Amino acid sequence: MPNADTPPQHTPEQSVEYLTEWIRSRGITEVECLVPDMSGIPRGKILPAHKFLSGLTDRGLRLPESVFIQTVTGEYPEEDVIDEIDGDIYLRPDAASIRIVPWYEEPTAQVINDCIHRDGRPVDISPRHVLQNVLRLYENKGWKPVIAPELEFFLVKVNADPDYPLEPPIGRSGRPEIGRQAYGIDAVNEFDPLFEDVYDYCDAQDLDVDTLHHEGGAAQMEINFNHGEALSLADQVFLFKRTVHQAALRHDVYATFMAKPLEGQPGSAMHMHQSIVDPKTGKNLFATADGTETDLFRWHIGGLQKYLPQAMLLLAPNVNSFRRLVRNYNAPINMHWGRDNRTVGLRVPFCQPEAMRVENRLSGADANPYLAMAASLACGYLGMTEQIEPTKPITGSGYTKAHALPRHMPEAIDRFAHARKLQEVLGESFCRVYAAVKEAEWDAYQDVISSWEREYLLLNV
Repeated sequence: MPNADTPPQHTPEQSVEYLTEWIRSRGITEVECLVPDMSGIPRGKILPAHKFLSGLTDRGLRLPESVFIQTVTGEYPEEDVIDEIDGDIYLRPDAASIRIVPWYEEPTAQVINDCIHRDGRPVDISPRHVLQNVLRLYENKGWKPVIAPELEFFLVKVNADPDYPLEPPIGRSGRPEIGRQAYGIDAVNEFDPLFEDVYDYCDAQDLDVDTLHHEGGAAQMEINFNHGEALSLADQVFLFKRTVHQAALRHDVYATFMAKPLEGQPGSAMHMHQSIVDPKTGKNLFATADGTETDLFRWHIGGLQKYLPQAMLLLAPNVNSFRRLVRNYNAPINMHWGRDNRTVGLRVPFCQPEAMRVENRLSGADANPYLAMAASLACGYLGMTEQIEPTKPITGSGYTKAHALPRHMPEAIDRFAHARKLQEVLGESFCRVYAAVKEAEWDAYQDVISSWEREYLLLNV
């Protein structure tokens, strides 16, 4: 959530004044200007504090627009996919997002930036803008989304050889974790010093994390965030991933948010609990006072069921992502929904009327949080505006039903490229560029010969 002493909204002049006071009062010497790219990777610039402050008034903070068409491997699509000429775009720091970077010795700040063109137009292919645009659609309807993400990740031994399988790290006992230890307290305590740093770093950055527990995989953890506004939670997940990476490196292990990093282990998800409230009263619009589910609740689920399969490229953005979506690993394979049912794509927890919500279990931990939240909320929005009725909830295992999600990246790209209604909500320019970036990543993956192929095909075919 925003820093407690930050005004809820700023005019440009107030933002400059607030940022100047914030930086000077804390003796900040450097500022990291962060921009989340298509993969959720932090891009941007690091500036001396005085350069950052002078850039606030003379538009000195710039990046090339192509930062948003960069693939996860650092390459670019072969064809021209942006309408501009890859000129400069201008960074506009969000004053509410400024925070200390707690792992540096020098007093350093980080701030997340929105991006605009020279004429003031927002850069519509920016992931943060895509989420903001979806939230404006909700605002125009008198709705306010509430989001609570749950983020899973693995700790693994340092591994410099990408051909060598990842392994669980050595804990305080001096032994690696081999078996699964879901909700094991002692298994978490194996890495107490690391998680003490994680919590200290989160506290210093006002990241509103709630509970930590051990998940089903070897050295797999889950952190839950308290519910709040979607943009604030997307910012926090974006910063949290970076925080965990840095804390793990300090303790000579890797933290990975890959969707499926280890063979024979569960994958890592980013489950998203979502509901809609009246912004004036705070009343949950998914249930009446006596707990009766509303039309908006049903339609929201109906929209998720209809449109999320077309949006899977935003929830499963990498070739590795689809390895998670298999039977019997607590990951969904279809769009059924059920009450307190973790085998389906959409789970409705048993809760009080004021907490009525839907848990979207499709997204991988590797997803860009801005785009995953934008996609999930966009699908729910379409359901509510089109009044789409959902199927009946199932009571048994979702794994007895057919696999109805894309099984690999090309299928997800194709569905996304033909999702006309979704493109209207997310923005056609963004969708075109995003699909091109993912096509380029798939092409790069196709050039790689895996160890499995060498193992089983080299001398047998």
